[in-house]
Amino acid sequence: MSQVLTPAMPEAKTGTSPGWPLRSLRRLAHADAMLPIFIALIAIAAGLIQPRFWSVDNLLNLARQMVPLMIISVGQAFAIIRGGLDLSMAAVMSLAGVAGVLVMQKLGIAPGIAVMLATGVAMGAISGFIIAYLRTTSLVVTLGMLSVAQGLALIAAGGVPIYDVPPSYVQSVGFDAIAGVPVTVWIAAAVVGAGAFVLRRTVFGRYVYAIGSNASAAAKSGVDVRLCTLLVYVVSGLCSAVGAVVLTAWVGSAQPISAPNITLESLAAVVLGGVALTGGSGGMRQVFLGALVLSMLSNVMNMIGVSAYFQTLVVGIVIILAVVMDRFRRKDRA
Repeated sequence: MSQVLTPAMPEAKTGTSPGWPLRSLRRLAHADAMLPIFIALIAIAAGLIQPRFWSVDNLLNLARQMVPLMIISVGQAFAIIRGGLDLSMAAVMSLAGVAGVLVMQKLGIAPGIAVMLATGVAMGAISGFIIAYLRTTSLVVTLGMLSVAQGLALIAAGGVPIYDVPPSYVQSVGFDAIAGVPVTVWIAAAVVGAGAFVLRRTVFGRYVYAIGSNASAAAKSGVDVRLCTLLVYVVSGLCSAVGAVVLTAWVGSAQPISAPNITLESLAAVVLGGVALTGGSGGMRQVFLGALVLSMLSNVMNMIGVSAYFQTLVVGIVIILAVVMDRFRRKDRA
């Protein structure tokens, strides 16, 4: 017995245990502790490099830039917390925007917005039904839905952007402000607030966490796993549609291929914020922090004139970093 214990004692005293680097990295990977510090460091560095970063105009611009990613990330968070993901969100957003603007041209703004929301819900419901009731993987189904939605958007728009958007819609949603805050920011805040309420204060939200933690155990506890899964993707589709509402108004056009990278960015934001890729944990606070990090990085790089190619490189690095951090967080919980 003494021969077994004796060699371990010097390692414990000198702190040279083989596992100490991993333990240190796992401690650093806690998003709740690190992300606010990282955000503060980005803000300080940006202010020193470019003093205009702290101007009111730039902060409002940063808020506007963050809105589409924030809204899409909320829907992505529901899918990931449930234990899946949604790769079709950018394409569904494009389809909803095109369909809504085409209706606006004939019937007016309110019916156009209603069609945008209905389109997002319908596409999310189709994906959710196939995933839940036909027992297929979310990766394959949403990847297929990405192509379907993108193809429909290109066909409906004739392959070109639609610029005939009602000016009153562009002004009221895209550029007007309430109490000095852009309308789009209020919309994003409402989406985040609703997402937080649903996850933390409703039975459906508790079921989403339960399914993400252990779908089999949730089913044995009486949870209707298939119906909840369907509703999760309805939520992600609805968020895509709300993203279409704000993005269409902000850019003043309906793009059949709009913000193609926003789906990957939403994955990075959600996981970087601290939502586990395996599901069952996380919340809107983490989603907000992750989206804020990516938006600040993009804003700073635009201000200092960094090439779009390098910005794409940075997003890729952040995605890899987010996956690595998630891996360490899961090991730390084990």
